[in-house]
Amino acid sequence: MASRIEDYALISDCYTAALVGRDGSIDWLCMPRYDSPSMFAALLGTEDHGRWKLAPTAATATSRRRYDGESFTLLTTWTSPDGVAEVTDVMPRADHRADLIRRVRGVSGRVEFAQEVRFRFGYATAMPWVRKVRDDNGTALLAVAGPDAVVVRGPELFASDREHANRFTVSPGEIVDITMTWYPSHREPPAPIDVDENLARTHDWWREWSSTLEQRGPYADETARSLLILRALTHEETGGIVAAATTSLPEDFGGSRNWDYRYVWLRDASLTVTALLSCGAIEGVDRWRLWLLRAIAGDPKDVQIMYGLSGERDLAERELTALPGYLGSRPVRIGNAAALQLQSDVIGEVMIALHDARVAGVEETSYSWALQRALVSYMETHWQAADQGIWEIRGAPQRFTHSRVMMWAAFDRAIRAVTEFGLDGPVDRWIALRALIREEIETEGFDPERNSYTQFYGTTEVDASLLQLVDVGYCHPRDPRMLGTVAAIETDLLRDGLLRRYRTEAGVDGLPGDEHPFLACSFWLVSQYAASGLAEARALMDRLVGFANDVGLMSEQYDVGRGRQAGNTPQAFSHLALVLAVRAIRAAELGEDR
Repeated sequence: MASRIEDYALISDCYTAALVGRDGSIDWLCMPRYDSPSMFAALLGTEDHGRWKLAPTAATATSRRRYDGESFTLLTTWTSPDGVAEVTDVMPRADHRADLIRRVRGVSGRVEFAQEVRFRFGYATAMPWVRKVRDDNGTALLAVAGPDAVVVRGPELFASDREHANRFTVSPGEIVDITMTWYPSHREPPAPIDVDENLARTHDWWREWSSTLEQRGPYADETARSLLILRALTHEETGGIVAAATTSLPEDFGGSRNWDYRYVWLRDASLTVTALLSCGAIEGVDRWRLWLLRAIAGDPKDVQIMYGLSGERDLAERELTALPGYLGSRPVRIGNAAALQLQSDVIGEVMIALHDARVAGVEETSYSWALQRALVSYMETHWQAADQGIWEIRGAPQRFTHSRVMMWAAFDRAIRAVTEFGLDGPVDRWIALRALIREEIETEGFDPERNSYTQFYGTTEVDASLLQLVDVGYCHPRDPRMLGTVAAIETDLLRDGLLRRYRTEAGVDGLPGDEHPFLACSFWLVSQYAASGLAEARALMDRLVGFANDVGLMSEQYDVGRGRQAGNTPQAFSHLALVLAVRAIRAAELGEDR
């Protein structure tokens, strides 16, 4: 059975990632990309769906783990009755290779380790052909199935009951290195890697990247780890930023709200850029902009709300029958049908991110501005259409207030591009449309009886996304209408002191079951509180950062009753919202208005 979601740590090479449990088991790994089929998928089933476990044989052994500074070098200290040993897990930064290193070092006494490997390629549908070969490093294990192959080097492994296993013992100062390399099965196995060199180079790369970040004041450690996670979720070659490392971790344990998040949402990626820029992380922004230009090139009417890591458009959703799901939560899905939805807010998020890049000094090009003009031009004639909104409802389309506000923001940033940065465009027409959208929102998206903006036109329901009205500049945080909206959100959506996205029982999303509080929404509430009550903001922030696991990872939602993380992990949305909430607290402390 898979571990609790919060029991997993992430290691990443900025191409893909592995989830390593406290028990020393790698239960999720897709190579060579985040969205590749899995080779270890015990996370969504059992050990027989693929895993790689490395841990002491003593049943009473305990583990304590940490990252080595601001990196993704995972250090796990194992204490057993007979001694202490340390395991280093790393996915090295190596161009055009897909490697994983597991180094065991004896610290004191003698510690016996057991290694168990079960390869299951293709989302546990392909049992590989496995054989041993000899190379310069001794005996290597090759596993091949279809297009995938891996080579494992280290202490010799022996076949046993559909897995390969061994045992070895380390004494003080003794080091045992185990490496695994993925490669296309039609090629020869890659040469062994230099473990010492790769460990040093990878650690130095992460340290150099994090040294460019501006981290001061409260919650600096939490901000640093969140920024590192956002960078780890950014594909090194393409610049695409995935929403999470996993698929189908349930929003409701045992339920069907299980989705594949290993793709690039324009919204999430745009907000990630804003979060990175807020901390001085300009590196990579231009690469993301180039990814955007490639992905959405063509007719603006064909723009999707999400793409594959290289800009792929076909993300057909299907259910996998070979995997029983996390704690039996079915279905397990790959692909995402939301790619075909109309979500009118995404152009607003894109325009905001590109505006923030201009403000930060990222040079605009004629090509990138032409793209933005095309997006805004498309909105001029399509802004009144109903859509599925920020939460990708699978019920009937609505005229969501948040979507309308984000379209207002898109025109606002286009206007500012002309008036503040000297770019060209029909600014008078955009000003008129911005005013028209505001007038409609204030008339149809506001409930005067509750003194609150509404989830969509014609309802009295509220939505946590309305907290974004302040962040995009539509509304001042102390505006009476905004304060009324916050009060309505607190009344309707707070559960155990945390915010749900909306009331699932209202039926707007067209899905069965419930979900837990959404962490990003509670971080949005922190940002709102920062402008109206700093002590309240800090109190909620202190509680929220406590939901991160021992190495700083947050999933999508939190089950307060069970004290458990829920949903896909690590979730970019949660971590970027943390960064922006910290920024809001810092601005309030400095007396800066939002």
